[in-house]
Amino acid sequence: MAILENIRKRTTVLILIIGLALFAFVISGVFSSNNFSGGKIGSSVAEVNGEDIPIDEFRAQVETASRRYGPSVTSTQLVNMVYDQEVRKVILNQQFEDLGIDVESDQIIEFVRTSGYAQIPDFQDENGIFNEEVFKSAIADWKANDPLRYDAWLQDEKSIIQAAKERMYFNLVKGGVTATLAEGELDYDMDNDKVDLQYVRIPYTSIPDSTIEVSKSDIQSYINDHKAMFQQEKARDIRFVYFEEKPSAEDDNNVKEEITALLDDTVEYSEAKDANDTILGFRNTKDMTAFLDRYSDTKFDTIYKAKKDLPSIVADTLMAMEVGEIYGPYKDGNYYKVSKVMDKKVNGTVKASHILIAWEGAERANPAITRTKEEAEAEAKRLLAEAKKEDVVFTTLARENSDGPSAPRGGDLGYFQEGVMADEFNDFCFGNPTGTIGMVETQFGYHIIKVDDKQDVIQVATLTREVEPSEETINTLFTDATKFEMAVLDAEPEAFSDIAKESNYTVRPVNKIKEMEENLPGLGSQRSVVQWAFNDDTSVGDIKRFNVNNGYAVVQLTKKYKKGLMAPEDASATALPEIRKMRKAEQIIAANQGKTMEAIASDNNVSVSTASAVTLKSPTLPGAGREPLVVGVAFTLGKDQTSDLIEGNSGVFKLKVTNKTEAPDIENYSTFAQNLQTSAAARVNAAVYNALKEKAEIEDKRAIFY
Repeated sequence: MAILENIRKRTTVLILIIGLALFAFVISGVFSSNNFSGGKIGSSVAEVNGEDIPIDEFRAQVETASRRYGPSVTSTQLVNMVYDQEVRKVILNQQFEDLGIDVESDQIIEFVRTSGYAQIPDFQDENGIFNEEVFKSAIADWKANDPLRYDAWLQDEKSIIQAAKERMYFNLVKGGVTATLAEGELDYDMDNDKVDLQYVRIPYTSIPDSTIEVSKSDIQSYINDHKAMFQQEKARDIRFVYFEEKPSAEDDNNVKEEITALLDDTVEYSEAKDANDTILGFRNTKDMTAFLDRYSDTKFDTIYKAKKDLPSIVADTLMAMEVGEIYGPYKDGNYYKVSKVMDKKVNGTVKASHILIAWEGAERANPAITRTKEEAEAEAKRLLAEAKKEDVVFTTLARENSDGPSAPRGGDLGYFQEGVMADEFNDFCFGNPTGTIGMVETQFGYHIIKVDDKQDVIQVATLTREVEPSEETINTLFTDATKFEMAVLDAEPEAFSDIAKESNYTVRPVNKIKEMEENLPGLGSQRSVVQWAFNDDTSVGDIKRFNVNNGYAVVQLTKKYKKGLMAPEDASATALPEIRKMRKAEQIIAANQGKTMEAIASDNNVSVSTASAVTLKSPTLPGAGREPLVVGVAFTLGKDQTSDLIEGNSGVFKLKVTNKTEAPDIENYSTFAQNLQTSAAARVNAAVYNALKEKAEIEDKRAIFY
């Protein structure tokens, strides 16, 4: 009562506190949800040239894709897949609208006629051919009598309309793609004009990298001059220590001891009988099925197995054992096992091949077969006589004559045990030695059979126990992860590796993670880690522990990359070699200016090389690799002319043309022009879309929602 009285006295204060809390919540929501910008972030997953892709429609597309692809595709993969599709659709639809591209019903029908939809049986006439009237009738029938199927068709129709528009748009572009006869002639000449040359090459590797000084400002200048090369997406670097939940050596030994204890009989006191009971172990149990149901992680597999069907690590051992013998415990993967041979059948599995000669009306016979039973028997006897000839290959005979589905495999039926095949077939195979060829009749036809091989089979009972981390091991792992997390949180960010090293933990870096990635090397699918790394509130040096697959990961964010031009330290791996190459080229050219090829070779300890039949289409020089500029210069020179020093890909060159062979003239270059046009047209779809996408202003907001 005293508590209630105090609450009554403070009613006004409580109302004020609650009101302020609600107000703070509302205001917080206003400022944190970007509502002052029109609410776009909250309602769209992307913006393409000012046009939104609504999040609700996007989620519906992801759900549809999820049903289509099932569990084989992760949620992030689905999101990225749908995103690419929707961005493509918006970009192209903007083009369609600008150009006034639309499709009418007759164009839709024509698209269906020339696509996979034409194979739908409901759209085909009695001859199995797409029919426009049948198609219209089927759609009308679905609309009247099958609303679910009609709704599904409406979704398909949207896809068809989109695809038809795309076909029309890209065909318009392809209509402007052409190649002239002059271009065809140039292509022919580039492939057939040939040059022979001598050259000397001073490789860039002749000057050590350590002698070339490159400053940060040099790298920045190179970046500014080659901006297209050094554009980067927003990315993150992390490093982590993985605490894997796996069995300890003690857990392993405990499971081994447990499974060993189940081998022999034990004596237990029975309160019901007031006497000791003998509990039969794996070795002596009379009911193996019940025993394994109770004590094993796997049930009793009663199927007889050949050697090839047994675990490879014990196959030889088990096949050599007698009935009743036991092998184990042995380790197979994450399991300890003990196996007992329950039964053995000598020659219990047969490998056979056959040639089937069916007759009209035989069970499962191909409808195209019209021979009578008498004709089939005569043909089978003829083939039997052929098969028994020493110079005849049975597989070839089967491949060319058998009516059975095994014909492409040369009649090979593989291994099978008793009771699998028809009785007559079964009796022949198991009743005759390997190599026997004979004929039997079944309901499927006449069979010319060859017994290829026989193997023993055994029935094995296996007691298994999985080795799993114990509760004590799991608790120890959690404690270790927590201790490490606390230690690195209390230290400077740079101490992460040193603290891990003190405890013999491995630090694994992952660099340049993109915002919509999910798979991290060493951790697998970890979308939550990526989201944390890209969270605006996460700073470089921040540390967080995550529950991951089979354990924990203590993760540190080590670097952030902004979208745009790379910083010099990030671009150095690409820029440094190029800058060094330029500086080396300057040094080499300055030191060898005005020298003959022989003098250059002598002064630089290199040799004069030759190259024959070099073309502009294949600008490769022996020992130097691909050198398009060097080869291009060669084609500008006349016979016996010598070039200046040339800055190539792998070094500085000087060359002399020793012979030039022009391609013989031909009457018409239309074939070459047509090949160029066909090749260019084949690239239109991808090239045009990529160009449109590159030009488009796209604001990607996926990471807000996924």
